[in-house]
Amino acid sequence: MRRLALGLLPAVLLLTACGSSDDDGAAVPGPTTSSPTAPDPDGGGADPAAGGIAQADNDLQLEIDLGDGRAAETWTLTCVGFVEGSHPVAQAACDHLAGLERPFAPLPEDVMCSQQYGGPETARVLGRWGGEPVDLELSRVDGCRIAQWDALVPVVPAPAG
Repeated sequence: MRRLALGLLPAVLLLTACGSSDDDGAAVPGPTTSSPTAPDPDGGGADPAAGGIAQADNDLQLEIDLGDGRAAETWTLTCVGFVEGSHPVAQAACDHLAGLERPFAPLPEDVMCSQQYGGPETARVLGRWGGEPVDLELSRVDGCRIAQWDALVPVVPAPAG
């Protein structure tokens, strides 16, 4: 909620400067035509001056599917001097990510992985981390991907069993 409030601050200040107010003299935000945008490929968030909402440097959305027949869950996680979001263990996740150098680095294309199956869990991590765009698909279908998943627990849930 704090991120949303900060994103609206320039609009409220602009409306206040333009004299828009209700009967009590309080600023009244008007309707906007802009919507949040995904990070651009150049590594920056949306341009607030162009009507978009800037995205925090450490702001993630996680889509988690445990592969157990239940619907996938979507969690949000923001770690920018404060911790917020719908992630079930947000503080632990932020603390863990702070200790990793490149937590969302993709696996090298030429890596050799052991052929083992670690479970049906899948996840997708989207957003920004350390100022860089993140779009990472995770699974547990071979040794490399199992290790990648396990290195991100508690950001992603520990596998059942």
